[in-house]
Order: sequence, then structure tokens, then C-alpha cells
Amino acid sequence: MKTDFDQYVQNKIKKHPFLKEELKKADMALNIAGQVYALRKKARLTQKELAELVGTRQSNIARIESADYTGYTWKTLEKITKALKARLEVRIVPLGPRGQVQI
Repeated sequence: MKTDFDQYVQNKIKKHPFLKEELKKADMALNIAGQVYALRKKARLTQKELAELVGTRQSNIARIESADYTGYTWKTLEKITKALKARLEVRIVPLGPRGQVQI
């Protein structure tokens, strides 16, 4: 069952198709931010402590944990995942004929 907000978003996407791609990017950024935050909390580290392990400033960790930030580099994400005893994975998934992800 779609909410009013879901319907609103669908209507906006119909009028402005580029929004669909922007929403996907925003979703990915939110996902990365949430993962870094959750792993940092699980490790019982503050942003400052994680920054010290990574070799950066606390403000950079705060920025990465922000849902609207997308300026991180591969190198930075690798350092963060190493400090958090995690593994960085990236997948490239082919699209089907209708632009749907194939599994």
C-alpha cells in the first residue's frame, strides 16, 4: 500500500525523470552513512577516535556519516573499513531490458 508521500514522489518522478537517478544516489549515500555510523557505534568508537585511526579529522568522519555527503574517495572508505575491521565491497549489476536489475 502506497502512502501519500510515495504517491507524491512518483508524481514528481513522472514530471521530472532525472529525479529517479538522484533519489538512487541519495539512497546510496544514506546507506553508506548508516553503515559507517552503525559499525563505528558497534566498535564503541567516537568520531574522533575513528578519525585518529583513519588519519583524518573528526569533522571528516561526521561528514561521511551525513546522509547527504557523496564526496568520499575509495581510499578513504578503505581506511574507514579497515579501522572498523570491515570489508569494502562494490558490485556492478547489469540491467535487464527494462532497466531492472538482473540477478
